[in-house]
Parts: sequence; C-alpha cells; structure tokens
Amino acid sequence: MTEIDVARYSNQIDPVLRVWSWEIPVYLFLGGMAAGTMILSALLGMRKGDRSPSARWLAFAAPVLISVGMGALFLDLSHKLFVWRFYLALRWTSPMSWGAWILVVAYPVTLLFGLSALSEAQFEGIMGKCRVARIGRILRRARQFAVAQSRRLAWWNLGTGVALGVYTGILLSTLGARALWNSALLGPLFLVSGLSTGAALMMLFRVTDDERHFLVRWDVLAIGIEFALILLFLVGLTSSGAASRDAASLLLGGRFTAQFWTLVVIGGLLVPALLETLESKLHYRMTVIAPLLVLTGGFALRWILVAAGQT
Repeated sequence: MTEIDVARYSNQIDPVLRVWSWEIPVYLFLGGMAAGTMILSALLGMRKGDRSPSARWLAFAAPVLISVGMGALFLDLSHKLFVWRFYLALRWTSPMSWGAWILVVAYPVTLLFGLSALSEAQFEGIMGKCRVARIGRILRRARQFAVAQSRRLAWWNLGTGVALGVYTGILLSTLGARALWNSALLGPLFLVSGLSTGAALMMLFRVTDDERHFLVRWDVLAIGIEFALILLFLVGLTSSGAASRDAASLLLGGRFTAQFWTLVVIGGLLVPALLETLESKLHYRMTVIAPLLVLTGGFALRWILVAAGQT
C-alpha cells in the first residue's frame, strides 16, 4: 500500500486510497489537547499568586489524554505486537520515531510537574488513599523532588508541550505524496489549535474568574493565530502546482467545503472568539458554549484534514 501511495498514485487508477481511519484524527486531537494543557498548566504555575484546586489537578490531564490517544494509535497499528520496536532506536530523520520518544518523555515530565502543582492538602489526600507503603514512599520522594525542582519542571512541561503540539502536525506534513498535507504550516497550525483546545478543556472545570480570564486571553490569541495560519495554508496551496490546487479545491468548493467552513472556521474559531471576547469585555456570565465549540472545531479540523488528504 505504501509503495502504491508514494510511487504510483493516480486518481484515475486509485480514486480513493484510504489508509488511516478514525483512530488517527482522535490521536491527533487528544495529543494536541494534551500539549495545550501542558503549556497552559506550566504558564499558570509560573504566575504569582495561588491557584484553584481544579487548576492544580488539571496538570494531570495531559498524561490521561496522551494515554487515550496512544490507545487509539495502537488500534491503528497493523502489527500491534511489534510496537516495542519504536523504542529500540531514535531515527533522527523519522517524525514517528521523534513522536514516540516525545510521548514517552511527556509522562515523567507531566506527572512530576503535577505532583509539584498539588497543594499539601491535596497531596495528603492522595496519601490517605494509598494502601501500599512502598508506593507511598515513592510518591513522597517524587513529591519532594518535584517541589524542589518546580520551576525547572514548569519549563520542561512547557517545552515538551510545544514539541508534542508541533509533532502532531509534522506527522502529516512529512507525507509529501499527499498534496494537502505537504505544508510546513501544519506544525504551527496544530500547535496553536492544540493550545486553543487545551484552554477550552480547562475552562470546562471550576477555575477561578482570574484563571478563566487568563485562559480566555490565551484562547482568543490562539484562535486569531490559527485563523491566520489557515488562510496562509490555503493561499499556499492555491498558489502552488496543479496537485496542490486540486487539494485546495477540496476545501474551496469541493466535497469538504461545507464541513470545513461551518465546523472549523465559523463554528470552531469565529463564533467562540466572539463569545469569549464579549464575555470578557462586557463581563457577561461565562458559559460552556464557547469551549465546547472550540473542542468541536479542533476535532473537526483534524478529521477533515486526515480524510481530505487521503482523497
């Protein structure tokens, strides 16, 4: 299948050559959201002042999201028993190899940062439920190390989150045989989209008004950059060769046009940006509508790009 895709693709011979199904957009969406929560949790941790209990617990959202996303990716593998081979070497020219190791690094970084973010009461609550003495001792030592290195762990959390967010876009952009994915803008686009969905997820929890306004500011900024990158992405496709123009036509008058512009651009970017701006400027009561629209648009972006790129 790979040989056909790379060396002998023709839409008259293979009008539809579909290799990836639902597992990949789910993995890209959850990976991007995890990256966004890592970045924003680190930024919240670097701010002066106290944090809400929810904001402290949300530092642990990233490893949960990564685990579910890796579960979806595992289902997509043809040879599931050979997954361990990813970790026998690091191939510098392979995005998948880089991604596999970034995901592994994310676990200790996020878990240690999460331990450092917990208040003493929250941590003692965990210890009260721990029934295995050895695990309790390990947790206490890990907590002591994490608190002592909290500033460095925040920076590690932020840097790993950026690497994870960019990687989810690079995974597609390196597949040059697919004209829709052959763009260096996919890395930054998926990073800011992940930042936006991460902020949206965190706004669904009971954070303080100050934390909510902080997340809204980052979300609006990410939405603005994402909208600009989408326009640049489409301009780049339409100003390139015939294959790129054909790929752009899928989103500009073709079969994915309605879904892309309604779910991603209007519903996932413009409407939530307007709602969040009005809520912030006019001090309206915060609702869950804007975050849910952002999450829907972020998932739709990945689903549509993966599907359209294989058409």
